[in-house]
Amino acid sequence: MAQTAAAVAALGLTKPNVVDPLQIIFAAIDIEPSDWEGDVLAVAVTEKDVCRSPGSSFENAVLKRLDSQFDGLLSEASAEEDFSGKAGQLVVLRLQGQGFKRLGLIGLGRSAPFTAAACRGLGESFASVATSARAGSAALALASPGGIHGEFKPNASAAIASGTVLGLYEDNRYRSESSKVHLKRVDLIGFGYGPEVDSKLELASHVSSGVIFGKDLVNSPANVLTPVVLAGEASKIASTYSDVFTATILDEERCRELKMGSYLAVAAASANPPRFIHLCYKPPGGNVKRKLAIVGKGLTFDSGGYNIKVGAVCSIELMKWDMGGSAAVFGAAKALGQIKPPGVQVHFIVAACENMISGTGMRPGDIVTASNGKTIEVDNTDAEGRLTLADALVYACKQGVDKIIDLATLTGFCRVALGPSIAGILTPSDELHEEVAAASEVSGEKLWRLPLEESYWETMKSGVADMLNTGAIPQGGVITAALFLKQFVHEKVQWMHIDIAGPVWSHKNRSATGFGVSTMVEWVLRNSS
Repeated sequence: MAQTAAAVAALGLTKPNVVDPLQIIFAAIDIEPSDWEGDVLAVAVTEKDVCRSPGSSFENAVLKRLDSQFDGLLSEASAEEDFSGKAGQLVVLRLQGQGFKRLGLIGLGRSAPFTAAACRGLGESFASVATSARAGSAALALASPGGIHGEFKPNASAAIASGTVLGLYEDNRYRSESSKVHLKRVDLIGFGYGPEVDSKLELASHVSSGVIFGKDLVNSPANVLTPVVLAGEASKIASTYSDVFTATILDEERCRELKMGSYLAVAAASANPPRFIHLCYKPPGGNVKRKLAIVGKGLTFDSGGYNIKVGAVCSIELMKWDMGGSAAVFGAAKALGQIKPPGVQVHFIVAACENMISGTGMRPGDIVTASNGKTIEVDNTDAEGRLTLADALVYACKQGVDKIIDLATLTGFCRVALGPSIAGILTPSDELHEEVAAASEVSGEKLWRLPLEESYWETMKSGVADMLNTGAIPQGGVITAALFLKQFVHEKVQWMHIDIAGPVWSHKNRSATGFGVSTMVEWVLRNSS
């Protein structure tokens, strides 16, 4: 996160350190791996690649040549380490008097990576090899380049580059001491080369910067990243890419004039004022064939309100991640500001606030009125995200857009249903589902479509208002949440809800993932002329 948050020390006198962004040059080259020169050469191998002939020599041509170059050291070391090419296996040799100082073998399992997700994983493994060697230059080669189809190689190269950058990245803004990334140059061997691959590598660099920005936003604690600071971060995107972006930041008074009663009710308890954030991307040249909106949930902290989060399952200590949808929105905006796709206008919209507890706060049983005039009985103050999204979706429709996607850490139900790696998507539009599914194939982010079962709406009916904010029964909570949001989208607008409550956070790494940025960028590019 940039200078905006660092300008003033927050509660606890915390100021994030200013960290230089990663600067790594990627190149796809046509060279024999044994002829490459640098610090670390890593070779990705399948189980078949490491099969040996009766004389204990590798059958694979690349490995055989390298083994011969090192007088059998490679086959000897792989045998001693019991390296068989299984996924996740790794062996690294230190060399002397050669063109490279270290040689590593990375196990792929039974086959070469043929999906974006697998290639990103390979990039992360490669990053760990480069990091442990403190390498300034590194190369990744395929033992069997023919294992990846030619038409997939450009996307494979991009996914590996993204995985490498994200594998190297570590958020050190809040540490008194931090480690240094030494890697400056990466060569990819056997993944194709030429203008198409180079273009994909450049795209990967832009997208990765957006993912890192999104990760930084989610990782930032609530005492630093307030709604006002989040609005400042969004404004900086607009000023940095002022040739294609404008920013509109609405304060509480302006939101009240726009009758955003649902959103303001959530914000009412907090000492930190809300900010409604709208970035608008207009392509160079101004020719617009399609208008899109990406809306993100922006709860910079969620206590649950009077229905306070209690118990280990509720994870109140992690509720800084409840603005993960807005992080995906602004991460995508940052990447698209660098890419500058033609022919498409994109509105990035976030209703940012906190859900706290005070005498001025929203109570269970209150009735709030959204900006489209619909009334909502609040039967649970911890179902607040949909209340903020309601006014954001109404606002998005008023921008004259053709399609809207909202991203939100909306329900624990989705995390229970799909686990920590998969986001749930719900939409009445098969066409929009096909677009986003195709985008996720390229991004490597996992999505699963859930049914938008209209009969469940019966459980959302109130006896005194137009609707409840949660269903009368807990079953199907992901679906009823989406049905609630649907009430605030114009019927002529294609709309999709993405619940990212599971994949927004890595419990293993104890940090944000940046989920959603890559898919949203790819979706916009597919709608660009």
